[in-house]
Amino acid sequence: MESTDLPTEIVGCEIRDGVAWLTINRPKKINALSSGVVQALTAHVRDLQADDRVKVIVLRGSGNHFSVGYDISEEVEVGLARPEDWHGALSNNVGLSMAVWASQKPTIAAVDGWCLAGACELAMACDMIVATDRAQFGEPEIRFGSGPVTLLMPFILGQKKTMELLLTGDTISAAEAERLGMINRVVEPEALDQAVAQLAQKIALTPLITLRLTKIALTRAYEAMGLRNAVNTNLDLAATLNAAQAPEKTEFVTLVREQGLRKALDFRDSRYGALT
Repeated sequence: MESTDLPTEIVGCEIRDGVAWLTINRPKKINALSSGVVQALTAHVRDLQADDRVKVIVLRGSGNHFSVGYDISEEVEVGLARPEDWHGALSNNVGLSMAVWASQKPTIAAVDGWCLAGACELAMACDMIVATDRAQFGEPEIRFGSGPVTLLMPFILGQKKTMELLLTGDTISAAEAERLGMINRVVEPEALDQAVAQLAQKIALTPLITLRLTKIALTRAYEAMGLRNAVNTNLDLAATLNAAQAPEKTEFVTLVREQGLRKALDFRDSRYGALT
């Protein structure tokens, strides 16, 4: 087994038996996708394209959660306000998801616990998702005045369920996600790594050139349906949306800045509590 993983790394990379395991290493922040995580993950995914030792790439989170999405506290601290500022920041986030999406090597998301917002998009950008029975999926951004960054859900779930999830911000269980076709299979938490490893090893039996050309063909098929154009169009709209003002959003941001993210999330959830 070869390993480049260090405990202090924000994203660990371990290569064994033809599979690269990329681990988001911010368990105290529930693996929130900070700008540093986005940059590191993007670099790893791109570097692995040229590494002939690797046939499959796995994305996972450390601890008991995949990720809660982009780091809201960091965004508030940076103080993004104008659409052009948001466009630059969101371009990096979209760049990560689309680097995973366009990977010429098959990708698998190993999901435990929360998989929310930008992290849900990151998981959907993977070719396959294996999740534990306690995993939860969703994009709750609309509840604090934001929206999806990488608009992949319409291509994964179809129009009706996408509308429901993105307009309500609801989350769904792993069992429901499997029923809807968002994920491939559900396993017990203690079986996650083994199930992902077995799937990855089965894929890795195929010659690298065959995997690469098949992935290119599949990616081009979805892009012929308009996926990349939809993502790019949404990026432009998301920059304006995130800069737009609303009383609820102002209150949310003020709470994050003055009392912390937990208080802001409590405020957000209290508005929907009776309806969930």
